[in-house]
Amino acid sequence: MRMKTTGKAKKITQATPVSVITGAAGFLGSHLTDLLLKRGHKVIGIDNLVTGSVDNIAHLAGNRNLRFIEQDVTEFLFIDSPVDYVWHFASPASPIDYLELPIQTLKVGSLGTHKALGLAKSKGARFLLASTSEIYGDPLIHPQPEEYWGNVNTVGPRGCYDEAKRFAEAITLAYHREHKVETRIVRIFNTYGPRMRLHDGRVVPAFISQALKNKPLTVFGKGQQTRSFCYVSDLIEGIYRLMMSDYSLPVNIGNPHEMTVLEFAQEIIRLTGSRSRISYRPLPQDDPKQRKPDITKARKLLKWAPVVPLRQGLTQTIRYFKPRV
Repeated sequence: MRMKTTGKAKKITQATPVSVITGAAGFLGSHLTDLLLKRGHKVIGIDNLVTGSVDNIAHLAGNRNLRFIEQDVTEFLFIDSPVDYVWHFASPASPIDYLELPIQTLKVGSLGTHKALGLAKSKGARFLLASTSEIYGDPLIHPQPEEYWGNVNTVGPRGCYDEAKRFAEAITLAYHREHKVETRIVRIFNTYGPRMRLHDGRVVPAFISQALKNKPLTVFGKGQQTRSFCYVSDLIEGIYRLMMSDYSLPVNIGNPHEMTVLEFAQEIIRLTGSRSRISYRPLPQDDPKQRKPDITKARKLLKWAPVVPLRQGLTQTIRYFKPRV
């Protein structure tokens, strides 16, 4: 079922569109900031720096089109200028982060999304929610289409993140239906690239840092669980196209090239020239066994598909991590 926004698409009356990005100093938020500035937007970035870092946007210091506000998005958002787009990216996003910050994770997904939607409503702005493939849980359908409702353990250790995002999707569409806010929802699958935090617990920085130190690569279970990895520039381009589209229901953005975690570990060892071996550990609770996006909607509606090969993206990511290990 396709749901278009109610009424005409927002008409930008200013010469320069204004975008607000929550989580602007995070991995994805900072890359989105770069793209929007290159495409002529003024950007107002908001981040409380709990998991983000000013280092991610330090290269933009002095840019007249960027204003940064250090603030928790769960608090009232006051912006004293017109706003055309609100991009809600604020949230802990790695297992280490949301397991250490479960309440903050739930608050940013609920209260933070509410505040960001309130800002969009008051400004007459278009709103995009950065949701996640985690809303599918440990999927029973493969690959995962947007129509799949998921298989989530609400009371498990990952529930704080999964349910925060599921609630965020629900309130986003409630604002669309009740208040006629133009909304977009992107379900982000595994993404990698420069500016990931070295010790955030996700598989890409974990494997690369271990390989560069010639330490054993930690593989959970037998490494037969599958993942698909999308380079960050591909992801951000897809998200930009979604915001500029007229489609209001969730859209998967990710790379459908699927591989086992063990195969991925072996590729990291090859690309780094590491002497590392594989170390097997017990599989964490509720760790998804399969994860692969069905990107039929993105291909059809956005004319989008990933273009960066895995080897090329990993080479650039390894280059970023080398001096930081």
